[in-house]
Amino acid sequence: MACANGDSTAQYFKKGADVEISSDDEGFRGSWYAGTIIRPPGNSKRSTNKVLVEYKNLMADEAGTQRLREELDVVQLRPPPPRERFRTFKFSEEVDAYYNDGWWEGIITAVTGDKYSVFFRGTREQIDFKASDLRLHREWVYENWVPPLEPSPGVAPKNEKLPLSTEVEANKKMIEHNFSLGELVEVSSDEEGYEGAWFAATVIKELKKGRYLVEYQSLKNDEDTNFLREEVDNIHIRPCPSNVRLVDRYEVHDEVDALYNDGWWVGVISKVLKNNRYSVYFRNTHEELNFKHYDLRMHQEWINGKWIIPSKADLIPFDWSSFLGPFARPVYNCVYLYTGTVDKVGVWRDDVGVVVVLFSGGGPSAIDGWFRWADEVDIWRDDVGG
Repeated sequence: MACANGDSTAQYFKKGADVEISSDDEGFRGSWYAGTIIRPPGNSKRSTNKVLVEYKNLMADEAGTQRLREELDVVQLRPPPPRERFRTFKFSEEVDAYYNDGWWEGIITAVTGDKYSVFFRGTREQIDFKASDLRLHREWVYENWVPPLEPSPGVAPKNEKLPLSTEVEANKKMIEHNFSLGELVEVSSDEEGYEGAWFAATVIKELKKGRYLVEYQSLKNDEDTNFLREEVDNIHIRPCPSNVRLVDRYEVHDEVDALYNDGWWVGVISKVLKNNRYSVYFRNTHEELNFKHYDLRMHQEWINGKWIIPSKADLIPFDWSSFLGPFARPVYNCVYLYTGTVDKVGVWRDDVGVVVVLFSGGGPSAIDGWFRWADEVDIWRDDVGG
């Protein structure tokens, strides 16, 4: 995010300054391209937030004789991020991969020797890269890099040249999940204003070529008479998260999903507030909003038939089904209900309200601490009257 105040633009976006440029065009979201400031903000007659940039690797003509220039809003720019020079990467780390002349956001899904498999959210592709073509993913938030540069003697210089090698291995075959009639799922959208959000839905019908007809659980049609039905492809649908991962406390820089406007929106914890509240920064809209603890969940990615959590938080993994026994049955957001003698009461908030989960016997002590934060309750009964 680039702040549009005078001090920030003067410091970071002077004429001739190196920058990275994002795009809202379809097929390019999640990528950053190297460029140079030709005309800084404040020098345009039409808008003080407009900047003329010249790309370093994108050309305006097929012959490749003239670099592409564009007039963009200042929020589409940021300084070049710092980069650890000789860094190795781990499974589930979020990275930027240098591919097709730009840096594309992805997540490490496998490490094989000196090669790293990177999964890209937008295209559902998985491609192998060398470490020299990767960097740790960072967000520019209020003139600070999140996460900050790691202490290391091998920090890349500010004017570092872009990787020369963009050789990558062929795409690996991704494992596709077949969704069943009536299955509870989450659906994403590429429509402007909805990027980065997942909405609860039910599979109504399986169509041809990996497409499904779904009915949303909270979005209504234009007449506001019924829940919206829509066709989606397998890139924009995923199962409901199956194993609940409890977090006693989120920390700054944790990546989370926030329940907002009937959907789960991916963001980053930017501040830890009092009374179990947090400020969350949303990279797609450059907004910062406050949320209660129970309106957040740890961000996960559905990759090759598995849930992967690209997070640094201290998680407490817990499989509700193994705890609740054979009488457990799934409810939306994969909460499980159990009939029996109740001496524990827990609260979980889903997309449509607050669910009380009844436990027979005890549970991990972490559950007791987490549930006490709930401040509103509805009762949910199971099939046999729990």
